Amino acid sequence: MRALVTLLIVASLRSAHQEVIDDILDSLSKGVHFFEQQSRNMNLDGVVGYVILQAQLQEATKSQTHSDSLNLSQRSIAVSLVKKLDKSMALAVTSLQEMDPKYYKEFEPVLSASFWSLPREWISTDPSLAYTSPRSVECYDEQLGDKCMTLLLGTWKDDGTPCIVTKACRDTMTRFGCPHYSLSHQLLYFMIGTMKGCTGMLKGEVRLSRVNITVEHYQRIFCSNMMKSNQEMGIKGFSEQTQDIFMENILLCGLAGFSDFYKAAWLQHILAWQDKELGCFGKREDYSHMFEEYLDAPHKRVKRREKTLKGDDKSLRYFLYNLQF
Repeated sequence: MRALVTLLIVASLRSAHQEVIDDILDSLSKGVHFFEQQSRNMNLDGVVGYVILQAQLQEATKSQTHSDSLNLSQRSIAVSLVKKLDKSMALAVTSLQEMDPKYYKEFEPVLSASFWSLPREWISTDPSLAYTSPRSVECYDEQLGDKCMTLLLGTWKDDGTPCIVTKACRDTMTRFGCPHYSLSHQLLYFMIGTMKGCTGMLKGEVRLSRVNITVEHYQRIFCSNMMKSNQEMGIKGFSEQTQDIFMENILLCGLAGFSDFYKAAWLQHILAWQDKELGCFGKREDYSHMFEEYLDAPHKRVKRREKTLKGDDKSLRYFLYNLQF
């Protein structure tokens, strides 16, 4: 079955009440308004999140099969959000190109909604694949990770060959036991390779214990561990930092097709974390401080790894979660 990852379809499949759909659309509207106000000030991570949201909403509004799952008012809101995103996205992408042309060019392919393919079928995580003794510290190097992703995208040089996988990239992206952001970036690497059409990502693997592991199996391993991490965070309680990785896990594994990341209880937690006035996430004082900085220095150079607005990444992980719930 083709699983259309849209608000109306999945909400219908899960027998969600119209009031819940209204709450989700209201929250998405606030988030899109935040993007309208700050589209020129966001880093690449933040903009990519809105690109994914754009892809999801486009699918929702063009779907006819389940069009009766949204009432007329709800569908009108969804269409309006698409139009707002289209306009703000153009401004955001132009700003990224102006701030750092080289970095923009390296990741330009992921800034198009057409790059992000949506799941065609749902799968579930496997608790037996969870690491028994995960590492206590991150094992991901961002500089190497970025290089590995540009090798997949073919943007490592002008007219570069795509789908290149070096030994260093393979070893890093298939390392077991990594926690938190290392884990989610390993998953993202395989997702980008899959969406780019890189069918030979594991070619050249010489470890006998890994020869039968496929890209899909690596994704299941990573998401099974991300599920375990989310469950543990839910039990221990959330800090601002764990809220971030909690939503990132849901966004990425949901986009990879793991339906068990969409839980009603998790949705209620996330709804409570949004600033109801600004539409973003994090502490209000963080945003007001950043707004002042950009008024004083509108042409500030900001790379993807430098947080432009605290919470913008978290907002987007949350938005995708809402759409697929």
